[in-house]
Formats: sequence, C-alpha cells, structure tokens
Amino acid sequence: MRLLAGNADANFDLDDLVRILEWFDFEERKATGSHRIFSREGIDGIINLQKANDGKAKEYQVKQMRGFLLRNKIIGNE
Repeated sequence: MRLLAGNADANFDLDDLVRILEWFDFEERKATGSHRIFSREGIDGIINLQKANDGKAKEYQVKQMRGFLLRNKIIGNE
C-alpha cells in the first residue's frame, strides 16, 4: 500500500484518501469550510483532511493519517 510506504505523501489525491478511510468504515462528519473530518465508532480521535493549493491532500495530514491508522492497528506493516 502506497500510504504505508511514506514516500509519496505529497502526491496523494484527497479523494484517494477518502476512499481508503471509507474502506476502513470511517464516516465523514459534517464540517464547515474546506476541512473534511472522519471518525470511526469505537476509535478515539479523528482524521482531518484538507486539499492543498495544488488539489492534492496536505502532506502533513497524510503523515498524520498514516500514524493514526497504524497506532490504532487499522493498517499495519504487512
């Protein structure tokens, strides 16, 4: 999985990250502005995503998402 590799964090389309979160049963909360907030029942915390000026997801948020998914054992280093 490209997300686990960590070598393309600046090149993720926001829609691809949303699809990954939906695959793992995350639901989008209502939010205002450009932020997209996701949570999953039974897991504390949220994932916050936002498009960068180039239309891609913000690099630091991709890193935060990967860390969140790893810490919560939703994805792992297979």
